[in-house]
Amino acid sequence: MSVPSERGAEVGRRIGVGLMYGLWRPRVLGAWRVPASGPAILAVNHSHNIDGPMVMGVSPRPTHFLIKKEAFVGPLGTFLTGIGQLKVDRTSADRTAITDALGVLGNGGVLGIFPEGTRGEGDFASLRAGLAYFAVRSGAPIVPVAVLGSSEKPGRLIEGLPPLRSRVDVVFGDPFEAGDGSGRRTRAALDEATERIQKQLSSHLENARRLTGR
Repeated sequence: MSVPSERGAEVGRRIGVGLMYGLWRPRVLGAWRVPASGPAILAVNHSHNIDGPMVMGVSPRPTHFLIKKEAFVGPLGTFLTGIGQLKVDRTSADRTAITDALGVLGNGGVLGIFPEGTRGEGDFASLRAGLAYFAVRSGAPIVPVAVLGSSEKPGRLIEGLPPLRSRVDVVFGDPFEAGDGSGRRTRAALDEATERIQKQLSSHLENARRLTGR
């Protein structure tokens, strides 16, 4: 197994910082809540294509995101692999992606995941079990992340992107444990963990909206 490059992810973070602050006006709240060391999972709501690059750029630590395999085409695929991002086939249980993600956490790194599985309303209304599996299996804390303002349409100059120089808020929440402390990894335990996670993420999103006025 080839472990995704943390040095590559740091390069990606620096590129992301330049791009995100150059094109938009990110306002980052609570980044200090991301554990300074050790494994962590950033659980990000997903309503727009820039959500991943935005979080990658403003996170205080290099982050390895699970990204749909369809994005890994040609030069972009080579670039994403080079900056330590993980390719995942969303149509099946992708064992390579699972192994790589657990490898990131096993090495004390930061895994980025969109728990809704695909881009949508970005409201954490429907979670897949993957996040609970990674959290329970690794014991890594989950840090909820709300990206707000990325899907605003008025004044958009480039199709598919938020208006240039518009404000995008990224709000990091308090880390929490997904498991119940028993270490169980049964389907029932994962279902219970998913339910706990959904409540925490929805609560964080509600607080973030109140905090930012979004």
